[in-house]
Amino acid sequence: MAGGAREGGRSVTSKVLAILGAFDSAHQQLTLSDLARRSGVALSTAHRLVAELEAWQALGRTSDGRLRIGMRLWELGQLAPGRLQDMAHPWLQEVFASTGENVHLAVRDGLEVLYVDKVHGRRAVPIVSRTGGRLPMHPTGVGKALLAYEPDWFVQAYLARRLERPTPHTIIEPGRLARELASVRAQGYALTYEEMTLGTCSAAVPVLVDGRPVAALGVVIASRRARELHRLVEPLREAAEQIARAAREGSGGEGHGPGRA
Repeated sequence: MAGGAREGGRSVTSKVLAILGAFDSAHQQLTLSDLARRSGVALSTAHRLVAELEAWQALGRTSDGRLRIGMRLWELGQLAPGRLQDMAHPWLQEVFASTGENVHLAVRDGLEVLYVDKVHGRRAVPIVSRTGGRLPMHPTGVGKALLAYEPDWFVQAYLARRLERPTPHTIIEPGRLARELASVRAQGYALTYEEMTLGTCSAAVPVLVDGRPVAALGVVIASRRARELHRLVEPLREAAEQIARAAREGSGGEGHGPGRA
C-alpha cells in the first residue's frame, strides 16, 4: 500500500489501511509528511486519521515526534494464529543452545520470505532479518531453501523477474540461480556467502511436510567463519525434521505457513 496511491474515491477504511501499510521494516518511524506521501493520503486527511489512530494507540510517537506502530496493534498481532511458530520455537531454542548462533524461522509470503520467529544472543553477529520483516528469497539462505522446493512453474516465474542485488555477491543470473536451486534440492540445504549482507553468510534447511516447504530454518554467522557453515547444517536438519513431525501430528499433514500464494 505504500506509495503514491490516489486519494479520490477511497473509503476511510482504505485510507486507514494505507496509513498503517506505509510502515515496514525499512520505514519503522515516519514524519507525518512522509506518512502522507507513502500512503497516498492527503496531508490534511492523514493528520485527522493519525490523531484518531493515536487516540486508539494504533500509532505512537517517538521522542522526536516521529510516528511509529503503537502497542495496541502489537497486542492484536499476538492474537493471530501462530501454530507453526509455537511448534517450532522450542527447536529454535535448541539450535541456539547447541550452536550459539542466530537462528530464525521463515515462511514464503508471495515472492518474499517472512520471518516469523528468531532466537539470538548478545554475542551473535548482527543480521538484517527481524521477526515480522520481509526479504527477497534469492539472496537469503531460508529463501533459497524454500524456493528450491517450490513447483517448477513458480520457480520459473520467480527467475523471470528482475531480481534485486543487495550485494555484488548476490546471484541474479537466472541460469546460475536455477542451477544453485537444483543443488539445494539435491543436497537438502542452502548456503549463502555475503549475498544479502556483506560480512555475513548463512545456512538453511527447509521444513518439509508431505514434500511441501512449509517453512525454512536458518542460521547466520560472520563471513570470517564461513568454514563452519557445514557443521551447522546437521543441527538445523534435526530441528527441521522435528518441526515437520510436530506439524504433521498437529494438523493431520495439512499444516502450512501463513500467507502462501
